[in-house]
Amino acid sequence: MIETLKPQNADQVLQAVQWAATKTPRPLEIIGHGSKRGLGRAVSAEAILDLSDLSGILLYEPEELVMSAKAGTPLVEIQAALDDAKQILAFEPRGEGALYGTTGGTIGGVFATAQVGPRRPLVGSARDHLLGFHAVSGRGENFKSGGRVVKNVTGFDLSKLMVGSMGTLAVMTEVTFKVLPRPEKSRTLLVFGAEDAGKCMRLAQNSTFEVSGVAHLPQNIARRSAVSYVKDCGRSVTAVRVEGLAQSVEARCQALRALLAPLGAVEELHTTNTQTLWQEIRDVDFFAQDHHIWRLSVPPSEGPAIAENLPKEHFFDWAGGLVWCGVEASDPFDFRGAIHSGHATLMRADEDVRARVPVFQPQPDGLAHVMDRVKSGFDPFGILNPGRLNT
Repeated sequence: MIETLKPQNADQVLQAVQWAATKTPRPLEIIGHGSKRGLGRAVSAEAILDLSDLSGILLYEPEELVMSAKAGTPLVEIQAALDDAKQILAFEPRGEGALYGTTGGTIGGVFATAQVGPRRPLVGSARDHLLGFHAVSGRGENFKSGGRVVKNVTGFDLSKLMVGSMGTLAVMTEVTFKVLPRPEKSRTLLVFGAEDAGKCMRLAQNSTFEVSGVAHLPQNIARRSAVSYVKDCGRSVTAVRVEGLAQSVEARCQALRALLAPLGAVEELHTTNTQTLWQEIRDVDFFAQDHHIWRLSVPPSEGPAIAENLPKEHFFDWAGGLVWCGVEASDPFDFRGAIHSGHATLMRADEDVRARVPVFQPQPDGLAHVMDRVKSGFDPFGILNPGRLNT
């Protein structure tokens, strides 16, 4: 039976890792609420290090746009505090219900898995919003990096390295991150049946109107939306989100209408429908639960051309730079062979498939060697989430 360790504070996390990093190392699976266990390979461990009791907001200064919290703090608690101050996590961390059938999630897990949503072309990803952290390395040593403001980040910016490491380098116990004001108004322009969706997305993304999301849903995907304007249109839908001060949003929407009208009929969604549609896009809420899901990150100019050879179950985000694809479990389609640049990630599949197919894009030999050295520096005994990544 696998033992579960449930530390109540950072000192107990340190003790747990030191216990595991003995002469006979004991591999640990690091979890918060376990909402993202379906991402990456299953971990082979002798004990579970459960951080869910390491919870609580430590500092929140809305006027400074900064928050610090223990790594096991529920994401809903973070978002509730931000809602009260009319602020947001601008990089839009994903809900995992559609992908993994799970609820919850922690702020530490958001950064450990490098969460990112439709605003990435405008505001970046989780990696760009983490200011600092406290952690325990696989050596059983406490360390920290960064601080409450960007100017405190001197020397090696370990925050960039820790985000996306999937708990394989260190156990984060505390994170400090940027927050931003919630937009006063959100609107979405819908272009129906655009003959050249790639051109439509590029025009919107490259315009001077500071759009905060550009996506394209083919007809078979659009009809699964909960937004009636999208579901019932009977055509493909290209969506362009505009956010900010009310007067600015109105002016930019008007200008975008004129820009995009030659490409197809244009409709506008107001706040509630805008929130619903972009939540569906963010959470990948369009595929059957038994489908395997791939995430292709490619140059935006190449996305629509690549998609011509992909299975029909796909849609675009990031103005074509991100392609989400769903395939039946029996479909052996080679997604990595279909792209010329960028990378492909197997976001959801059965455990046996994830065990034999590299979940993350295989790295070139030189980069893989560097990452092996980084891993051995932080976790020389290989006790933190062994097997979660491809190796």
